[in-house]
Amino acid sequence: MTSKSFRASRSSLSSMSDAPEGQKPPLPLTVTFARRTSSGRYASYSRDDLDSELGSNDFVNYTVHIPPTPDNQTMDPSISQKVEEQYVSNSLFTGGFNSVTRAHLMDKVIESEANHPQMAGAKGSSCAIPGCDSKICRDCYKDAVKTGGGICPGCKEPYKNTELDEVAVDNGLSLPPPSGMSKMERRLSLMKSTKSALMRSQTGDFDHNRWLFETKGTYGYGNAIWPKEGGFGNEKENDVVEPTEFMNRPWRPLTRKLKIPAAILSPYRLIIFIRLVVLALFLAWRIKHQNTDAVWLWGMSVVCEIWFAFSWLLDQLPKLCPVNRSTDLNVLKEKFETPTPNNPTGKSDLPGIDVFVSTADPEKEPPLVTANTILSILAADYPVEKLSCYVSDDGGALLTFEAMAEAASFANVWVPFCRKHDIEPRNPESYFNLKRDPYKNKVRPDFVKDRRRVKREYDEFKVRINSLPDSIRRRSDAYHAREEIKAMKVQRQNREDEPLETVKIPKATWMADGTHWPGTWLNPSSEHSKGDHAGIIQVMLKPPSDESLLGSADDARLIDLTDVDIRLPLLVYVSREKRPGYDHNKKAGAMNALVRASAIMSNGPFILNLDCDHYIYNSKAMREGMCFMMDRGGDRLCYVQFPQRFEGIDPSDRYANHNTVFFDVNMRALDGLQGPVYVGTGCLFRRIALYGFDPPRSKEHHPGCCSCCFGRQKKHASMSSTPEESRALRMGDSDDEEMNLSLFPKKFGNSTFLIDSIPVAEFQGRPLADHPSVTNGRPPGALTIPRELLDASTVAEAISVISCWYEDKTEWGQRVGWIYGSVTEDVVTGYRMHNRGWKSVYCVTKRDAFRGTAPINLTDRLHQVLRWATGSVEIFFSRNNALLASPRMKLLQRIAYLNVGIYPFTSIFLIVYCFLPALSLFSGQFIVQTLNVTFLTYLLGITVTLCILAVLEIKWSGIELEEWWRNEQFWLIGGTSAHLAAVLQGLLKVIAGIEISFTLTSKSGGDDVDDEFADLYIVKWTSLMIPPITIMMVNLIAIAVGVSRTIYSVIPQWSRLIGGVFFSFWVLAHLYPFAKGLMGRRGRTPTIVFVWSGLIAITISLLWVAINPPAGTDQIGGSFQFP
Repeated sequence: MTSKSFRASRSSLSSMSDAPEGQKPPLPLTVTFARRTSSGRYASYSRDDLDSELGSNDFVNYTVHIPPTPDNQTMDPSISQKVEEQYVSNSLFTGGFNSVTRAHLMDKVIESEANHPQMAGAKGSSCAIPGCDSKICRDCYKDAVKTGGGICPGCKEPYKNTELDEVAVDNGLSLPPPSGMSKMERRLSLMKSTKSALMRSQTGDFDHNRWLFETKGTYGYGNAIWPKEGGFGNEKENDVVEPTEFMNRPWRPLTRKLKIPAAILSPYRLIIFIRLVVLALFLAWRIKHQNTDAVWLWGMSVVCEIWFAFSWLLDQLPKLCPVNRSTDLNVLKEKFETPTPNNPTGKSDLPGIDVFVSTADPEKEPPLVTANTILSILAADYPVEKLSCYVSDDGGALLTFEAMAEAASFANVWVPFCRKHDIEPRNPESYFNLKRDPYKNKVRPDFVKDRRRVKREYDEFKVRINSLPDSIRRRSDAYHAREEIKAMKVQRQNREDEPLETVKIPKATWMADGTHWPGTWLNPSSEHSKGDHAGIIQVMLKPPSDESLLGSADDARLIDLTDVDIRLPLLVYVSREKRPGYDHNKKAGAMNALVRASAIMSNGPFILNLDCDHYIYNSKAMREGMCFMMDRGGDRLCYVQFPQRFEGIDPSDRYANHNTVFFDVNMRALDGLQGPVYVGTGCLFRRIALYGFDPPRSKEHHPGCCSCCFGRQKKHASMSSTPEESRALRMGDSDDEEMNLSLFPKKFGNSTFLIDSIPVAEFQGRPLADHPSVTNGRPPGALTIPRELLDASTVAEAISVISCWYEDKTEWGQRVGWIYGSVTEDVVTGYRMHNRGWKSVYCVTKRDAFRGTAPINLTDRLHQVLRWATGSVEIFFSRNNALLASPRMKLLQRIAYLNVGIYPFTSIFLIVYCFLPALSLFSGQFIVQTLNVTFLTYLLGITVTLCILAVLEIKWSGIELEEWWRNEQFWLIGGTSAHLAAVLQGLLKVIAGIEISFTLTSKSGGDDVDDEFADLYIVKWTSLMIPPITIMMVNLIAIAVGVSRTIYSVIPQWSRLIGGVFFSFWVLAHLYPFAKGLMGRRGRTPTIVFVWSGLIAITISLLWVAINPPAGTDQIGGSFQFP
């Protein structure tokens, strides 16, 4: 089995490296890559098997051992590892349930030629010696110059390029990691010094005793090792050893909490209290004063008003403690990227970030949109060697695969261009469509020329992406025709005299290198459909080198990249295995597969989750989020949530797509409690929190009822003797339950690679121990060591953890990773973390961190709201109900989560209340006996306090009054349509077990290229429109009926008419955007529609008056006489 051979080769290398220096056997060259034939099948290289190639369906794998000869000498381990990494990055790994893990060496990934040394398909530089076919990449060549004297590994002749030799030496390449260290030891190494030989022992490990003895060093705070006076042993003997680098300067925090001014917040809280009192008095008065003429109308109205007051209270109480926050990027740079005694070279000491991009259907989520998102990630302002991007293609489409490969190729031009000219935003589509002047603040004389060339290159890139579907189809048709011809020839040879039958060959989808695509085919077949295909991993861009790779003024390049770092972050394409009979849990399952695969391949201690249509608008956004994670107390943060901002929305924001009330009011308010809820995208996670562990020092922190208002209570209990490293990794529902390592396979699965990566991620995610007040910190300089190289066994292990069976009998989706069981898995996942005692933070940056698209079409918007509301109903009827939360969750935070689960049920009372004005007008009654002064006073007080609260919220949140009003309008539109349907669907699922299926929200725009908002005017019918349309028609007819009855009555009841008409207009004013959406494009609605609507309303009102004449009249129609 290939997967076994991968593991065996890895274990053998480990055992060899652990052997004594003198007893090390020579490492045999191991070839673990299986070759495919032109027909897409795996075949043997032996002559016997080649003869039966067409008739054999077996897959054969080979391990070739080449003995060391004068022509084949063992390479330096560091060079051989980089050579293996080069092959790994050029190989497509597949595998899964009951199948062999295979690595298919790709001759090419896309039709165009790879032009970056990190990209899959890059061939490297060829040796100039005739007859030598050895190729080597730039990194391997540098190491060959450093350790092997510049000798070609193939022909053993010295390389002739002396200019690169000088560059390699001048760059001061660090020595490769000692072969005696395991991967775990290298990851947990505290630091590596390049300035003192005393910092290393003979084994290559950090020699603490020798360092303390020979340099007069001492241990400092936490695990940090502090040199005397910041030096390395050249100081006087009697000096006091202290961390002077940090202790002699005042503490500079990375973040600050900006409280809302008391002049705004105090009146805001006071008005909330006043309105609460007025509501209580009003409801008490309503209950005591019945409308004896219409008890049924009074009863319905009172019940609805009580529920509205309860719902308002749930929504308003969590808003008592809003806060704003700010970050200091200069302090972050000073602490993590400035030369210090513990980091003499000034290399970045920031932790790694793995960015997840999820997509599922290239038809609804266009590959060009996804490609632009990936380009913005690759160009982000974060250390290249610390950044990794993983693309989850849950549809397994070749179109997405080749689009990602094209994006990786274009990144070779786009990313250096962004770094050279400090481009913002770093999404090429958004940048080239900016309405403002692109030359503002640009001072380099070659900017205009570079921009024009890159723009032309991007236009060609878009054409290539747009032509991919047709290109893949034509290529597959050509290969399929060739296969049919081959099969016909074979049939003729085998049946010379027999009549030929039509050969039926499955129509496969073919890759650019002429082999079968292992994922979903254009014409689905067995093992090649959306729900049935193998797991796929392709390293599109291999991990970058640890040292900067500066460009030059090469004529072959598109632009001059002198002194510009041309390295690109790691980019990996992942499509998890899917098989019939398994519940793949939609997006949550795909995200958990990425968590496991990334833990094995890069293991960044932090994870940034983005939708395919949400790109990085602020290139420093990740640094802003890292300020919170690396600040004092940041180890207790489970995630940093950024607000969602949207592009392509109509200027009036008809359907409240910006959702500013939620993102700028509710989320800021939650930030003053235990933290904002997780909203599905634009969120920077702590990996260890996703694994289901408790926060550090969880025994010490017990939040009170409202710690934001009354302060936090701290339990000063005697801590156990367990080391801090173990206390930071606790996983239990009670404070007395400690971590049991033996249970890890039951929780996380049987991958030892994955389990071994957990403590590494926890250690690397700790804040910097640069001050005595920082607990559970890591020493400065601990993350400056280079990451280990990718090998075949690592990727093979990643294939196994994305298989469909891996989560069986584990806690993935139950307590670990994204939580299953709800269509709004994001809210549930965040709730579980808060329930364990973690905190979260809301990061609002001056320049928007991320931007995305939102559906501006009415039907799409209603379906989006339906999905959210259905998820809330599922949460309410599950064990994730906030009523069942643990004591670690604060009271107001619990109320906020309770409101998340309850708000859809308001639709039942809302739709009844919207019909009450019409019922009042039809019956001639009102919800109260008469419109007396008391009722009007209460009504005025409730309305005025609501307006004052709205004004104060606008003051401290920064939103506009129009945005607040749009939110109120869509609250009623969604409450009478999508929320009601969500309650019905949720009840069906709970009571009858009927599952709910949802379609993806389309990310593509309308077909009218001349109008940016063409999709806004498209009217697509859905049953969700029935209740709002009914409410509008009934209220319009009721107004006409009420006016007619009052006019023709002998004793007109004007007070009842005014009350009913006022509330009907209140309902219609809220439904105005909905009515406008039904009319389609402005000017296209025929006038006859309005004429007939008026005539129908008048006719119905007259009929009602004729059928039910006013009181006091005996004739039909009262005093009105038909001519």
